[in-house]
Amino acid sequence: MSHRAALVSGTLFALAAGLMWGLIFVAPLLLADYAPAMLSVGRYLAFGLIALPLAWLDRARIRDLKRADWLAALRLSLVGNLLYYLLLASAIQRAGGPLPTMIIGTLPLVIAVASNRRNRHRDGLFSWAQLAPSLLLIGAGLALVNHAELARLDAGADLGRYALGALLAVGAMACWTWYPIRNADWLRAHPDRSPSTWATAQGVATLPLALAGAVLLVAASAAGLVPTDGVFGPTPWRYVGLMFAIGLFASWLGTLCWNEASQRLPTTLAGQLIVFESLAGLAYAFMLRGQWPPATTLAGIVLLIAGVAWALRAKPQPVAAPA
Repeated sequence: MSHRAALVSGTLFALAAGLMWGLIFVAPLLLADYAPAMLSVGRYLAFGLIALPLAWLDRARIRDLKRADWLAALRLSLVGNLLYYLLLASAIQRAGGPLPTMIIGTLPLVIAVASNRRNRHRDGLFSWAQLAPSLLLIGAGLALVNHAELARLDAGADLGRYALGALLAVGAMACWTWYPIRNADWLRAHPDRSPSTWATAQGVATLPLALAGAVLLVAASAAGLVPTDGVFGPTPWRYVGLMFAIGLFASWLGTLCWNEASQRLPTTLAGQLIVFESLAGLAYAFMLRGQWPPATTLAGIVLLIAGVAWALRAKPQPVAAPA
């Protein structure tokens, strides 16, 4: 595949992944009475259950995965799925939504910076002169998009609780900085493997972790530590339906599209395209509210799109591996 074809198809797959991942911001709004732990465990339990029949249909290629591959899938699922959402949900409970969202929103910048020199022998090296304009545009766009929410922070908040929430959000950001870099490592090291098989493998690896989380959640509910209002909450059919929809679209299909993008694009560039998730989540939130974004948010969206467009112009320079 030519560089141009890989760039175009990889960008389209990253866009599709962002559109799928943006759905995760809808569930908490539609299930406002549910504890974050129920949403996290429910999503990944659904992801694991969906992956089982898909693994059976793809069993020939699943059988080709070695023990080391399954251990890699387990680590990715633990850090990039369950631990990430546990930290993020805990951060939101302690600091509210705006600050954790702002911290997580820096992922496109953090991943680009973290992966550029690390992966220079595999992907080539982007000069900082190439990266700076897109990173500045994306950073300014994220700041504008979150400005209205940050301005509404409660000035009387418990500073200790607020600081702990910020620290947990940084932990969540670290988890999802690690995940796409390590996931890309596996995919680029196995170009002959199907991205859909790898997405299914991660779903299968997630299932025992999600089952353990469900057991802990039931125990915590029985002890009165987590309010659940029954096994499936106050609106069980809506809860189950949304969890399976998000498990299919946001988890499996989103992971598949991201895997396809990761096989085609340098990790530094792919990291910046995670901004599509923020844009999609923002669009879905305003659609759900039935409102147009305010002028500040629209200006931020324009800057984000400009940053992505600038990033796609950058070309890495080959770097020879050490002898």
